[in-house]
Amino acid sequence: MVDPLNAWWAQQLVLCDWAFMPDPLMLPEEAARERLAALEIPDRGELGWRLLELNASNTLPASHLLGALELVALAGASGWMSAEVSRGWAARLCSDIHHRHASLDEWLEALCASRSGEGWLRGDEGLLDTCRALSKLEGEGVGITWPLLGTALSREPAAALWPDSPEDRVWRLRAAFSPVLMTPASIDDWDGVEAWLGEVWQIHGAEDLKRALLWLTSQGDRQGWDIDAARLMAVSAGERQAWCEGLAPQERPYGRLLCRYVDQGEPLEWAAWDWLRAVDLAWAGSCIGWLTPQEASLLAHHAGDLVQRRYSDWSALARSYQRGRGLFEGQDRLPTLAADWQLLMGSPVSPWHGSLQELLGQEQVEASRQAARQWRASPRHWVLALASVREPELAARQGPIPPLPQARRDEARKYLAETLDLHPDEGARSLVRYWLPAQAHHLNQLAADASHRALPSARTPFGDAPQADLAGRDGLARATRHSATIHMAEKYAFYLLMSMDSEQFDEDSLTDMAASLRDVLCRFYSTPKRLLEAWATWDALLPEPDQPSLTYEIRWHLDDPGSLFHWLEWRSGDWREPGERPSLMHFTALSLVGPLNTAAWSLPQPESDREGASILEWIDGHYGLHSATELIDFVRFLLDAGDRQEYQINYAPYTLNSARLNSEIATLESGECNEEERNHLERLLRVRDNADQCNDVDMCAWDLAQAVDLAIAGRQLGWLAQQDFLALLERAHQLASEHYAGWQEYARGLYAGFSFFMGETPEREAFLASFRQALVAWLSGAPPLAGTWASLDFPGARPRHWAPLHIDTLPGDGRTLH
Repeated sequence: MVDPLNAWWAQQLVLCDWAFMPDPLMLPEEAARERLAALEIPDRGELGWRLLELNASNTLPASHLLGALELVALAGASGWMSAEVSRGWAARLCSDIHHRHASLDEWLEALCASRSGEGWLRGDEGLLDTCRALSKLEGEGVGITWPLLGTALSREPAAALWPDSPEDRVWRLRAAFSPVLMTPASIDDWDGVEAWLGEVWQIHGAEDLKRALLWLTSQGDRQGWDIDAARLMAVSAGERQAWCEGLAPQERPYGRLLCRYVDQGEPLEWAAWDWLRAVDLAWAGSCIGWLTPQEASLLAHHAGDLVQRRYSDWSALARSYQRGRGLFEGQDRLPTLAADWQLLMGSPVSPWHGSLQELLGQEQVEASRQAARQWRASPRHWVLALASVREPELAARQGPIPPLPQARRDEARKYLAETLDLHPDEGARSLVRYWLPAQAHHLNQLAADASHRALPSARTPFGDAPQADLAGRDGLARATRHSATIHMAEKYAFYLLMSMDSEQFDEDSLTDMAASLRDVLCRFYSTPKRLLEAWATWDALLPEPDQPSLTYEIRWHLDDPGSLFHWLEWRSGDWREPGERPSLMHFTALSLVGPLNTAAWSLPQPESDREGASILEWIDGHYGLHSATELIDFVRFLLDAGDRQEYQINYAPYTLNSARLNSEIATLESGECNEEERNHLERLLRVRDNADQCNDVDMCAWDLAQAVDLAIAGRQLGWLAQQDFLALLERAHQLASEHYAGWQEYARGLYAGFSFFMGETPEREAFLASFRQALVAWLSGAPPLAGTWASLDFPGARPRHWAPLHIDTLPGDGRTLH
């Protein structure tokens, strides 16, 4: 049985100088492709554009409609288009012809007039003869007449001109570059795609492509533009101009255009530039075979999901892309917006007909979301996410692990050695020294107390805390609802990444540590939003010295739906931390060292031989200790008797007999003294003058501070087992509770001992002033990270601190709300 539509279509192809054939798709494939090449259509992508151009409006000349019929026949015959899709296009074109013309003769007259208007450039003498022949057949009622065609078209079911299955509709987004006519993709869709990927994107394989796609969806060019725009919005027009002039010459066109957008009030949004290019790259990967159709579809749906979250309609999407393209090229593209997007916005057959918000199926979107998280499932991506806030270029390393250039490995090794003093022979576990859970506890407690105005007094026995430091401390009240672990963990993540990049440490150990980091963050922050809000808050309150604030960068990740943080696997495995979390009692005992050393934010661990050598040099130079036995015995001596016993035996009696004291001083001052005698004389003078209340306060604190400090050194040298070290801490904790009622009394005793037992030195007054300043900071908590006493209850004292509003506390904290 004759198919009326196919027969009439084949009949019209005679007007294109085709030999008549009953089926318009009967032309040999090779001949069809040769004809397409002659028409400068090298691939299916260009064919899509030609069909759009030939159907740009309902008022196109008849020659365009005939040309479109020929292209559809060539596409079907060449295998570029299925018979079903070809028929759909042919039906659409024939319906348009039939609707616009009352009869075949009218159609043929319009066609001849159109060709005449074109100067018969593509016509020949045979066209008129063919028109007369077709008109004669129509008049004789032979073949498919005009009424019969109309009847056939009325019965023709509506057909989708573009891929329309739930899995394929996402490819309509790619029409911004080239309309997709058929799926799955093949090499016929894109001539020279491999060369284009290499030259334009420097993509040379499947792994490069996946990394580029994940970068585009999660960060792309937009991050730098967004942050620049946010900063420019916060400054004056003059400052914006100065910023622009300070750019490198090749970047100034971009800077001028961005400033113009800010000045004109143009929406500062251009994410479509990244997300539409991601769809384009996914299609390219499918064409070349570097991505399976399923992989390409999932990646495209991920980009499409982001598009739908940001844009309500096609025009907003196009304008955003145009702004981004302008910034990339350094030339404003908004004036050409209408012309550039006319076909997609105006053509009656545009693949962008319909609602943007209804483009994607929910099932496909949900599958893409699961896949997007699966692509970032490894613990390494948590490290990348955190570190990329400081170094945005790290976001380009998502997906398959890229080979690192030697320069990057050298840079990481130099950083570890010179900045962290971290060396390969120490092993990966040496990174535990940078995991500081007690610091997070300290900050959380200060924040909780600040919110209730329960912080220590700014006035101490050693002076008043500076107002600037107090303002910083009191401001922690704004962080009361945010766990402080992220403030420490983001730095730890950066150190972990540099260790990975150095390729000098065991890979499995580093991966385990990254997994532990993930578990901790998932435990303390229920969502990416909670983590990023906490980070932004703590970064603003505790900025890094000599480092720019990360506020804009963190806020960007909070606001951008594509940010890597929103696509991490947010789940906690077995609870395990990168480093051991000290109990509250042990942390308090560690804090007895006070300003004698830097604050200890974690339990000490055995150090490497290199680090051990410097510790040995210190204990030898200050205490003359050379072995584990000597150190342990001396620590026990300090706890049992210490320097306080020497004071009680050799100096306290003088307080009861001033005449004898003065006589002893006069005797020593009248003759030559060796070093030991001079030190004795200095101490007698301090007893006489009651220097720093040495005769009135208990100087046990001086011994406790030294004992804990030496015990820490012993643990770092491996001379003390963990159990023995903790036992010494507990003994020191108990002694402190027996001798003092609070931190101020303890500080007086520590300062008195530090002053009394200081050896002869011309820098005594400078040392004492520095120590007093440090005691002010430790007692007041200003600045917050100077010391730990402000957040801790003294051993044996009644609890005075408020409970934090989250679970980020140390074991043994009885005030937690969980």
